[in-house]
Amino acid sequence: MKVKNIRNLIIASLVVIFSACEPIVDEMELANNVTVDEVELLATQNTAGGNQITLKMNTPGVTGYWDYVLGQGLTDEVTFTFPVTGTFDFKYVGTLGAEFFEKTISVTVENLDTPVAPEWRLLLGDDAVAGKTWVYSGTAGTSDLMWYMSPPDSPDSWASVWWNANECCNPDGNGKMHFNLDGGPNYTYYADASGGPTSTDAFYGLNTDAGTIRFIGSNTLGGNAERGDPNGEYIIISLTADEMVLYTPKTAAGDSGWTYIYKAE
Repeated sequence: MKVKNIRNLIIASLVVIFSACEPIVDEMELANNVTVDEVELLATQNTAGGNQITLKMNTPGVTGYWDYVLGQGLTDEVTFTFPVTGTFDFKYVGTLGAEFFEKTISVTVENLDTPVAPEWRLLLGDDAVAGKTWVYSGTAGTSDLMWYMSPPDSPDSWASVWWNANECCNPDGNGKMHFNLDGGPNYTYYADASGGPTSTDAFYGLNTDAGTIRFIGSNTLGGNAERGDPNGEYIIISLTADEMVLYTPKTAAGDSGWTYIYKAE
């Protein structure tokens, strides 16, 4: 057999071998089960205009979650007590099969006939939609106890001062933070009370059962990269109409706890 023929035979054999090694892929294309218009969202209230609300996504073949302003419900149905009156849009985020979608349903709350945790009014004031502004309880750069190192992992020791850092290096010591419930739990951070906001798309989560508040997209006033909680979650030591005391069991620096004391502006 000539060398040329042998070479051609070897090449043909290799082609067959590599062709046989190629995986067989059964390609399937995703398809939508329904259209967005066909997705049915239902909202019921315990009474006419009542503040206990049940939201339900009522269309088979659709999966997703509810964004109900106060938090997220990772199911097709969620029940919650809304803390203020007004008209609010609650959003369902899901997938039709091949694409994601968002759809909202509007609910008007006229009566707070289901008891609401008092922390909401204390944090937001009498007009929750307009909201409320909080500042430090004292003056930055002084001996005022409002931003200081505390024992770690010990909420009961929040008042114990390991180091009054406010005397030397309180970040944004003249700043402020504003909370409201205008279409959502909005949170705005100001590095200086007389300046513009440093955060415009942040929000908060108030967990009245656990006694915590979490900041998302920003941090609490003074919660800088080292001395704030890395997850933005703080234990509410106390909350009155005039004062709020927050504590983190472990700072991002990992060497202590930290206490923050604010007052209503």
